[in-house]
Amino acid sequence: MLEMSREAFEELVSDALDRIPPELARVMDNVAVFVEDEPDPSDPELLGLYEGTPLTERGEWYAGVLPDRITIYRGPTLRMCGTKEEIVEEVATTVVHEVAHHFGIEDERLHELGWG
Repeated sequence: MLEMSREAFEELVSDALDRIPPELARVMDNVAVFVEDEPDPSDPELLGLYEGTPLTERGEWYAGVLPDRITIYRGPTLRMCGTKEEIVEEVATTVVHEVAHHFGIEDERLHELGWG
């Protein structure tokens, strides 16, 4: 398994978020992004997780709620990648994948688009 400090990994996540096109970043609403070392033990290879209400499902009732949460998991990403370049690519893919869930795009469609 490759080694990478949490700080360096968080920087990759930040870089991936910075690459989101400005027109999409502007409409992201009430969402926070976190880095955790490991996912729930029931799904140890999970790379990222979106928890919340996608923008496409929000209505008039949506007010005063806690932010949606995107979590990117460091451990599984480092275990599956063989090089630093692969880590950079996988983090970017995972961030896009989870942000897409915030926009209401389902896994099936993301896989069709190559962001699975």
